[in-house]
Amino acid sequence: MFEGPVQDLIDELGRLPGIGPKSAQRIAFHLLAADAADVTRLQEVLQKVKQGVQFCEVCGNVSENERCRYCSDARRDPTVVCVVEEPKDVLAVERTREFKGRYHVLGGALDPLGGIGPESLRIRELLARLGGTGPATDEGDIGEVIIATDPNTEGEATATYLVRLLKDFPGLSVTRLASGLPMGGDLEFADEMTLGRALAGRRALS
Repeated sequence: MFEGPVQDLIDELGRLPGIGPKSAQRIAFHLLAADAADVTRLQEVLQKVKQGVQFCEVCGNVSENERCRYCSDARRDPTVVCVVEEPKDVLAVERTREFKGRYHVLGGALDPLGGIGPESLRIRELLARLGGTGPATDEGDIGEVIIATDPNTEGEATATYLVRLLKDFPGLSVTRLASGLPMGGDLEFADEMTLGRALAGRRALS
């Protein structure tokens, strides 16, 4: 182990997702060797993110304002909502150029072993939107909910749970991305063509 703040930096970097001990050490020594101006710029950007970025009051996506660009865009179809796990999945769907509706970000997926249950996700907010009591007054009647959770165990469990909740909403079509996405993966890693086909060929669940 290194002394003092160097080891503290390595430990903090190692807490980031996808960063192992060796990667954390490389990043730490890169920062130590970097110009002071570069480190200051990084520090300022991190502060701006924490102070200036919030979550959209409607869909839960990251945003600079109370509503994200998609919920604020009158050209988007408010009657179709694509449910995803994380904000990064919004970008993955947008890259396909196949979807023109709005989004709902759950903030994760069901994972009982990890202590993540329905109350930890933005499921209550989704039900409020469908019931017409959400913060968006311009959505009208939502006619379709596309469940676009990740094609893995947690994502499938979340999709199954949502289907059970949503099946009793009158006039609501619940659909799931078509097969073709690699099982066990994340939506963000699917190529645009494959994800676009899965979105266009989505199958009805209720």
